[in-house]
Amino acid sequence: MTPEVHLVNVFCAAPRGGNPAPTVVLADGMSDADMQQVARAYGHECGFVFAAPVGSDFDFALRFWVPNHEMQMCGHATVGAIWLLDRLGLLHKQQLALWTLSGRVDARVIDAGTPQVQVEISQPKGQVDTLGDADVEADILSVLGITANELAPLPIQNACTSRVKTLIALKNVAVLDSLNPDYRRIEQLCERIGSTGLYPYAASDLEGRQFDARQFPKSSGYPEDAATGIAAAALAFGLLENQLVSADERPVHIRQGRAMGRPSQISLRFRRDAAGQVQGCWLGGPVEFAQAHS
Repeated sequence: MTPEVHLVNVFCAAPRGGNPAPTVVLADGMSDADMQQVARAYGHECGFVFAAPVGSDFDFALRFWVPNHEMQMCGHATVGAIWLLDRLGLLHKQQLALWTLSGRVDARVIDAGTPQVQVEISQPKGQVDTLGDADVEADILSVLGITANELAPLPIQNACTSRVKTLIALKNVAVLDSLNPDYRRIEQLCERIGSTGLYPYAASDLEGRQFDARQFPKSSGYPEDAATGIAAAALAFGLLENQLVSADERPVHIRQGRAMGRPSQISLRFRRDAAGQVQGCWLGGPVEFAQAHS
């Protein structure tokens, strides 16, 4: 089949910024091979919207593919898909339950049906583990092409809400911007440390809770990602663990993509229960149309 693919840019912080999300909103009937072919044709993470499983309380089912394989969850493609459904007039409620391979994802649609529509999706509470092995740290530094002097005085951590990302705190944004990793070694390194990508970051405005980051994925089929919602969610919990942010209502902003000429910004807010305990986070950011293909 030849599906209609809509191209949106998600988490865009400037014109032509954000992460492209080729999206099919009427994907029922597409095979795995069909979906992978779309991802290979566009060279990006792609989202596919299906009818909800029969008899379930979900509103839609979402699947995600990169050129090399299927992904259990993709933050920016989920935000983009819900935004697109609203803009196409296919949403009839503002609180949604989404089926994904990684489990239930909740979505909230603000100002639905207007050009100002905003989408936030849920992520569960993150798990953060320190990578304390000196040999592992040396390998990470070698792959990134930096020395220990360029690290911030914080641990290297594996953090996860939906997928494990390796958080590497750098001394400043200039070090982050200058990174030129050895991409050929990233997959083997990530395999060794149980990660799906390296996510070096640096504080750009601690008072304003703004951080810059770059994502070097394990094996997606491209060397760098312009905006990674799942990694940003993992980073939010790393920042909380490292006491760089507090678990209040103020948003945490993660800037990404500038090194690729695709400036992006992801906003996160911690979700707390009635007792004030963190239960997870909401993530969202601006979306815009790029172009449509048939």
